[in-house]
Amino acid sequence: MKVKLVIVGVLVLLIAAGVYALTSSQKVPTSESTMNDITNLTASTTMSITLTSSAFAAGGLIPKKYSCDGTNVNPELSWSGAPVGTKSFALIMDDPDIPDAVKQSRGIDVFDHWVVYNIPGTVTEIKEATKPEGQDGLNGSGKPGYVGPCPPDKEHRYFFYIFALDTTLTFNSQPTKADVMGAMIGHVLADGQLMGRYNRSPQ
Repeated sequence: MKVKLVIVGVLVLLIAAGVYALTSSQKVPTSESTMNDITNLTASTTMSITLTSSAFAAGGLIPKKYSCDGTNVNPELSWSGAPVGTKSFALIMDDPDIPDAVKQSRGIDVFDHWVVYNIPGTVTEIKEATKPEGQDGLNGSGKPGYVGPCPPDKEHRYFFYIFALDTTLTFNSQPTKADVMGAMIGHVLADGQLMGRYNRSPQ
């Protein structure tokens, strides 16, 4: 009888451990999401989307006109390679190179420059200085829409991410990047990224 009880106890512990592992692997990103959160979110995807801009090359300098030093309008973006079954796209732009003082004072790891979701699955581009099809999330200033690069200290990297989703997203209020990323869990079919650089020295 004691042997049976021990076996049952072991089985219960194993099941509990399995449930914990499953739920912890589906952790919803917090407001301190970084590139690692995005990597974890898309770790199970096998398809890649090619994301490019006519305004700058991958890894190249973002022109001043798209920054706070210029007209602060969004650059043109286009993408290809979305899989069959894509119902919508989500777009995120953020800056992981913000100063430590800003991270500590605001309790963030990155600054979110642009969040758009429910871009129709048939769309393959966002034109320069236009509001994209879809719905705006809140940027790091707590406002909807694009806010351009404006590094206070040195050259920063700016990452644009595109996600192909098998669904559209619904929120009770205008979402933050963390809200959008949390809602995307389990729905990402493919993803792509583009990085550009900017500093406030004359270009």
